[in-house]
Amino acid sequence: MREKRSNKEIMLLILFTALVCLGVIHFSALLMMLRSLLVMIKPFLTGACIAFVVNLPLKFLEEKALSRLPEKAEKLKRPLSIFLSFLFIFAVVILVILTVIPQMGRALTQLGQKIPVFLERTINQAEILVADYPEILSWLNNLERISLNWDSILGTAANFLKNGVGSLLNSTFTVAGSLVGGVVSGFIALIFSIYILSQKEKLGGQLKRILHAYCKEKQEQRILYVSGLLYRNFSKFITGQCTEAVILGLLFVIAMTIFRMPYAVMIGVLIAFTALIPIVGAFIGCFVGAFLILVDDPIKAVWFVIMFLIIQQLEGNLIYPKVVGNSVGLPSIWVLLAVSLGSSMFGVIGMLVFIPLFATIYTLLRDDVNRRNAGETGVPSKGREKA
Repeated sequence: MREKRSNKEIMLLILFTALVCLGVIHFSALLMMLRSLLVMIKPFLTGACIAFVVNLPLKFLEEKALSRLPEKAEKLKRPLSIFLSFLFIFAVVILVILTVIPQMGRALTQLGQKIPVFLERTINQAEILVADYPEILSWLNNLERISLNWDSILGTAANFLKNGVGSLLNSTFTVAGSLVGGVVSGFIALIFSIYILSQKEKLGGQLKRILHAYCKEKQEQRILYVSGLLYRNFSKFITGQCTEAVILGLLFVIAMTIFRMPYAVMIGVLIAFTALIPIVGAFIGCFVGAFLILVDDPIKAVWFVIMFLIIQQLEGNLIYPKVVGNSVGLPSIWVLLAVSLGSSMFGVIGMLVFIPLFATIYTLLRDDVNRRNAGETGVPSKGREKA
């Protein structure tokens, strides 16, 4: 029996080694195949992510808001909860757009009105400068005497226009194709997310049956434990991130109102929305806010940037690690490490994923360390100081 097991393990090891060697030899072909596979399953992965986010308000609606529906309307609870959850998320996005876009339009209109005044002032300053420094005028006159090869310039411009038109057409078709493909992928992702939300108990039961059929009991329990831990950490992270964004937006609204800066509510909403991107998202709102205030009053724009840096330091070092770190049970230093590593490897998506992922790794490592220490000393883990 042992010989059969050893022979089977050797055969599996040989097969695994052969597959690794084939993967190394045909690495480029394997990479292309993986990219093609990722493109195919991307709408479904996106739909799963959408379902995960929408499930948070959906659970609240089913367990709290719609829990007292009569038995006859019990079948309508899930469809109604899905509809209201999507409606809530779309309403938040539309509220941000309706708050930010009109103010941006007014700021650009004011900018257009101020440009002629700025140009006239610049011309007057230039005339004064030339009158004070006549050598600038002689230097400009010398530039006029430089001979130019107009035939070469016109030929270059014609070639640029000819090639540019072709590139523009190709770019137009590429963008149109990408837009159509994006719309189709988005529609598939939306339908798939609705299917997951409406059948989530059934799908969960099927996955548990598959694990029970192909895994040992200990392995099954371990997989279910880690999966539940990942789900709780991601859910708490999203909740904490939204809470932190609201706190940051309110801080800006209050501070800008106290110092009588323009666009307080709009900039606060914009910064709260962009702050959903960990650590660096608020800088996007700062850039837009500084631009809007610059059109109205350049001095206040400088003070706004200074105020932003102060609030950002307060938020980045105190509020964010406490609110988000505590929500996922992750110490502040691990939050900063997760954000730094995730952003360097995968950009914005890495920031969003690495914090709950690190929280899960930290919890598993802490439990394993406590278990091993308790096993060595014979002291129960509850009686020992947790890592």
